[in-house]
Amino acid sequence: MAERTVAVASKVGLHARPAMLFTQAVAASGAKVTIARPGKPGVDASSILFVMGMGVKFGEEVVLVSEDEAALDGLVELLATDLDAEQ
Repeated sequence: MAERTVAVASKVGLHARPAMLFTQAVAASGAKVTIARPGKPGVDASSILFVMGMGVKFGEEVVLVSEDEAALDGLVELLATDLDAEQ
C-alpha cells in the first residue's frame, strides 16, 4: 500500500464544495482510497459523509492510502489546492 501525507489547502477545510470535489475525484479514479488524520484509523475517501465527518480544517494534514500510486498523486495535488477559491 502506498501512503501520502498532505496539508489541506482549502480555506474552509474539507467541508461542502472541497469535500464534494475530493470525493468525486476519488470515485472517478476507481481506486480504493482511505483518508485519515495522522495516527488515526482511515475512512472511505469516496464517502462525502465520512470525509466531512472528519472535520478537517485548513492546514491540517491528512494521510491518504491506496494501492494506486497514480491516483494518490492526483488526489494529493487536489488537496494541496484551495478548492473553494474563485476560479
